[in-house]
Amino acid sequence: MAANALVPELAVSDWRVSRAFYSDVIGFSVLYERPEEGFCYLALGDAHLMIDQIGLGRDLLQEGAPLQRPFGRGLNLQIRVPNVHSILRRLAEARVALHLPLEEKWYRRDLHEVGNRQFVVADPDGYLLRLFDDLGERPLT
Repeated sequence: MAANALVPELAVSDWRVSRAFYSDVIGFSVLYERPEEGFCYLALGDAHLMIDQIGLGRDLLQEGAPLQRPFGRGLNLQIRVPNVHSILRRLAEARVALHLPLEEKWYRRDLHEVGNRQFVVADPDGYLLRLFDDLGERPLT
């Protein structure tokens, strides 16, 4: 397995709860894990993510910085998925509320626009995930 250039590692309060959320609800695959450390490496297409339970193994927390939920304030992870609708169904079945509802959003990129069908959901520790599928591009309007 080749290393991706960027793989976020999220400090989580319960790695098993987070693992179930990311794999069973969102659709990530578990590539490997170290249960004794509360660690799991996940992938969904080209998106890779690590989760690591606070207090097990090595924590990379800033000394003196309070760790309060929701974690990851000021950050959202944009993740391209094959189909947002299948994930929305699983979130509804799991009774997970959305942070922002499904929308089609177009963003200017130079002289054209690129589109996302997207929504935002918080994981069990409050990290915000902006899950999207690609709508392609169009001329600038």
